Amino acid sequence: MAVTFNERTLDNGLTIIGETDPSAHTAAVGFFVKTGARDEESGVMGVSHFLEHMMFKGTDKRSADDVNREFDEIGASYNAYTSSEITCFYASVLPEVLPQATDILADILRPALRQEDFDTEKNVILEEIAMYKDSPFWVLYEKAMEAYYADHPLGYRVLGTDDTVGDLGRDAMQAYFDHRYSADNTVVSLAGNADFDTVCAQVSDLCGGWSRTGAVRDTKRPGAKPNDLVIEDENVARAYLLTVAPAPALGDNERYAAMMLAKVLGDPDNSRLHWALIDTGIAEEAQASYDPRDGCGEYFVYASGEPERADEIQSILEREIDGLVASLTEDDLERLRNKVATGVTIAGERPGGRMQRIGRQWTYLGEHLTLEEELERINAVTLGDLCSLAEAYPFHPRTRARLIPKG
Repeated sequence: MAVTFNERTLDNGLTIIGETDPSAHTAAVGFFVKTGARDEESGVMGVSHFLEHMMFKGTDKRSADDVNREFDEIGASYNAYTSSEITCFYASVLPEVLPQATDILADILRPALRQEDFDTEKNVILEEIAMYKDSPFWVLYEKAMEAYYADHPLGYRVLGTDDTVGDLGRDAMQAYFDHRYSADNTVVSLAGNADFDTVCAQVSDLCGGWSRTGAVRDTKRPGAKPNDLVIEDENVARAYLLTVAPAPALGDNERYAAMMLAKVLGDPDNSRLHWALIDTGIAEEAQASYDPRDGCGEYFVYASGEPERADEIQSILEREIDGLVASLTEDDLERLRNKVATGVTIAGERPGGRMQRIGRQWTYLGEHLTLEEELERINAVTLGDLCSLAEAYPFHPRTRARLIPKG
């Protein structure tokens, strides 16, 4: 039987979507909450990520040990993640234990938020922040985003800072949770071997009493200005370079062209940056990516190498960015179509991948595109589309950030 899509919205605003397939060997379910670092006030930066941790610390019905034990007893592959814009809790299981997985997920989405657990987990978060300070790329990325977005919340750190997490109180977390983790700000995504009506009935029983709050997000595109930033750190021995520039939003039709343009510039293999910097031995790493967001997007161009070659690496990065469109050929486009289509198809082959794809899609856009429809849009991109995209988003203005050894 073919994959079937269904959508239903409960009276409280919670939306349930599903791509069901009776022939699948597994089922996957995820709760997507439209909240992240960009929805926080500066004083509680990091609360979304902190809350993700707290969901697994127990509820009024289950202890933290109960949550982990029950997931393990049904053989679930489960996890959660927080980004600047979404927090997601998910599990992939055998079809016969999907009701148990759904029950656990719905329950942890209403955590007890006990003070004792809050105090203990705060130390875990602070340790995680400290760990990321040892990652040169992460240090550079956070500083670059702060410079690029200035005071806009998209420049906030997902983990928060020592100060914001250290000063965060349990009551402030509760207030944030009560507003953002509302029924009308949550999407339940389902994929694989499952009966949609049965899951809807269960979710209605479990979540029908959740409140509607009217939580919203400002999606106006932030302004961007050219910026150059140099960070010196005595703990690094290499030079790390990152360029950030405006790109299409997740809801823009140009997003497929933007994905392809970033790949031809800086895919790990057989890209302009690979041949100009890696194959020549000038840099150790060189890649480009496109990150679409709610209302805006960014291009990232990254490289690392010997500190004494940092200026040379930067110059080549600029040359390849500026000459990209003029160098494009039909062969580039055909290769890109095949590579992107393969990646999208592989990601969507399993129910877990389909659940993630449609869950993010609906949370951001409130719409559903089949895998086949997305492949059609990828294959429809032309050289003219890439040139038009480059005119609209010419990798300007650029924030250029550099992390180098101190002294």
